Amino acid sequence: MTQNNQQHQPESNSKAEKKQPSTTPSRVETAKTKSTSHVAKEAPSPAKRIIHWTIGVLVVVILFFCFLGYRYVQRSLKPLDPTSNESIEVKVPIGSTDKQIGDILQKKGVIRSGFVFNYYVKSKQLAAFKAGYYDFKPSMTLAQIATELQKGGSSTPIGSGKVLVREGVTADQIGDVIQKNTKFKKQDFLNLLNDQQFLNELKKKYPDLLSSAVGAKDVKYQLEGYLYPATYSVSKNETLKQLVEQMVAKENQEMQPYYQKIKDDHMSVQQALTLASLVQGEGTNQDSLEMIAGVFENRLQKNMKLQTDVSVSYALGKHQQNISYDDLKVNSPYNLYQNNGLGPGPVNNPPINAVKAVLYPKDRDKGYLYFVANMKTGKIYYTKSYQQHQENVSKVQKANGYEK
Repeated sequence: MTQNNQQHQPESNSKAEKKQPSTTPSRVETAKTKSTSHVAKEAPSPAKRIIHWTIGVLVVVILFFCFLGYRYVQRSLKPLDPTSNESIEVKVPIGSTDKQIGDILQKKGVIRSGFVFNYYVKSKQLAAFKAGYYDFKPSMTLAQIATELQKGGSSTPIGSGKVLVREGVTADQIGDVIQKNTKFKKQDFLNLLNDQQFLNELKKKYPDLLSSAVGAKDVKYQLEGYLYPATYSVSKNETLKQLVEQMVAKENQEMQPYYQKIKDDHMSVQQALTLASLVQGEGTNQDSLEMIAGVFENRLQKNMKLQTDVSVSYALGKHQQNISYDDLKVNSPYNLYQNNGLGPGPVNNPPINAVKAVLYPKDRDKGYLYFVANMKTGKIYYTKSYQQHQENVSKVQKANGYEK
């Protein structure tokens, strides 16, 4: 057993000695390979250098724009103009989103960025902004603006005046209201009603309404009859032209359903509104408007003068109920005691009910040609013959305490 071991040991040593020479060159080669690899990393190819340079530039550019964006956001969070005392009226429509409100504020010059405003609102979890008219300043912070939006705005324009156009009033009377309640002068308003350039602009916008009005001869005011009775709000930045156009636009809106009927009845809009203004001046309620419209249309069909006191009052430029015999002689194309037909144009600004009465008169087939009203009771007497009419006139005069 011992001998066998001794015999095997030298053999094992011999094998180890044979393997050793082959191991040394392998390590050298590995070292050389590592050395070669190390040299390659130290000297990258031109393509890699370009890639590295491009990435570096992009990183710098991205960082630069991030810096600019950060600066812009920070600036936009501050008041647009801290020293400004300018008041800017802003209307926030019903249903506006935060983004839409931001865009409105930016366009109006209240804030620098609608985008940043929207970001601010969402980051602060603000909500319940309300519609309305607001008075903002560029010196306000986003927090102040948001607080006002949460409180809610005015239902009418800020600093606005109110112009009430009553049914059946004249342009002259509207001028008095405008001068009293707004910054505008009555005479400027009346002059505008005959401003040819302005009238042509309106005619282009509302051709169905104004085609027969613009250029009408012998009228006192071209837009008399086209200033619809309603209440109008006048903001502090609104112009006189804008106010008048509000009235004309409202007139067009109310008249829209009846243009075809007017055409079918072989009338112009000017004629329809003129007759409506005369009916409005004489009537007291819808029934009387429709009855009087029938009387006037029957007289026109027979080529009879309308002989309405309303026309004389307008010709005189006075607002009076009692007309004297001398008044009936006034020389004016509006005097329908002296002239046949409807006259040159409307004598007031009638509501749509008077227009409807003209288009749909009542009891016209009964042939009434005359009427007289008891001013105390409001009752109106209609007759076919002049003799019956005179009898009614005498009754009314006696009832009212004066004789003819």
